[in-house]
Amino acid sequence: MGLGTSMKETTLHYYRDPLVEILSEDQDVNLRGIVIVGSPDKNEEKYLSAERVGASLECMRVDGAVFSCNGLGNNHIDYAHSIEAAEKRGIPVVALSLCPAEDFVVQNKYMDGVLCYYKALEEGRQAGDETTVLAQNTVTETDARKALAMLKLKMRKKEKEG
Repeated sequence: MGLGTSMKETTLHYYRDPLVEILSEDQDVNLRGIVIVGSPDKNEEKYLSAERVGASLECMRVDGAVFSCNGLGNNHIDYAHSIEAAEKRGIPVVALSLCPAEDFVVQNKYMDGVLCYYKALEEGRQAGDETTVLAQNTVTETDARKALAMLKLKMRKKEKEG
């Protein structure tokens, strides 16, 4: 299972990323930055990469984070560990993924904030089914708004508990 046509994010998508636009326009959120992380091949490097993501977020003193993953399978190993690394540091995370959290290659107790944005599921297909329509399965404005709302709820919950 690879990254097919419908899962590819075009250059135009990056320039007009709905997630960045929604987060930067919201008056309640202070967008601190964007962290771009590759997916290493070796497991040791996946764990190191994930820990660096958590440490970077901690150093930036963020109150919460939205993660987005472009890929399936192998990419979810370090993605799940990055979610765990941030949450262990007390940083609420909402994660966008092409498939539901229960389908991830690895699992951890912090996977409750994973939102699926795979549009093919709305058409009755399985996660990972290729539709061959360029960028059909990328984050939309609606996905970004759902992620922001969920993040605000998680941050509010943490504030009440803390």
